[in-house]
Amino acid sequence: MRYKAYFFCLGIISMFLGLLSILAVVLGKDSNITIVEFTSDAFRGGWGGIILLSAGLFYVHGIKRLDDIHYRAEVFVGSGMIWIVGGCEILRMILMSIPGEEGWLNTPEGFVSSYLPPYHPSILLLPFSLVVWMMERYYEKRGCRDSQGHK
Repeated sequence: MRYKAYFFCLGIISMFLGLLSILAVVLGKDSNITIVEFTSDAFRGGWGGIILLSAGLFYVHGIKRLDDIHYRAEVFVGSGMIWIVGGCEILRMILMSIPGEEGWLNTPEGFVSSYLPPYHPSILLLPFSLVVWMMERYYEKRGCRDSQGHK
């Protein structure tokens, strides 16, 4: 039950952030809300928003019967989608921090400042999506079966 409430809230938040990302693309305006950045470019904002929206839908649909492995797989897929987008954003941050504007390499101040907020919503959701591993271990120890009765 505790995982159902957790992943329901995470799914709603993911869907909300995905919709805001899509809205930023539709309106053509970049916006920052505290530490979250919504870009208007088609890849980071548009596709990233669609993936976050889809991940939220997988979370909300997958919590119906967490004792069934097929529904847990939907929750796992939702987390995987967040990991892929978040990983791409982290790689983008790392690669953008290395080259400098004037020289070959960035200054130490410029390097550190490239890791400061605002962040893409997927980076903020990334640590919260890792709970899926704990949930899978919990149900594995309980010995839950799938809908056909297999372990």
